[in-house]
Amino acid sequence: MIVKKIKLNPLQSKTLVLLKVLARDDNTSIADAAEGGRKILSLPHAHGNHMHVGEFVVSAKDASGLTNPSVWKALARKGFVKDNWPNEMVITKAGLEFSTGLEDKFMSVSDH
Repeated sequence: MIVKKIKLNPLQSKTLVLLKVLARDDNTSIADAAEGGRKILSLPHAHGNHMHVGEFVVSAKDASGLTNPSVWKALARKGFVKDNWPNEMVITKAGLEFSTGLEDKFMSVSDH
């Protein structure tokens, strides 16, 4: 069997991690029963040079992929999100299960 390694660029990886954080929170997502993923209800907005994503603070620059059509298209091609952004934001089961290796690298717990 041939195993295809999936590669993500840094912005795609960061965006996927942020979507996974949003998917863990019942205030920002709901189950997508048909696919086993999670539908993201809303995206956080930056204030100043950062934004709050769940319990984390993230630089606005690192979170810019959340509103970047090219990032969404790339993640959809790889099967990590449904290809219906911006009308609908769904992270698939594959997206939830994929490890980018960044899960604890660029976010810090919020102090406010």
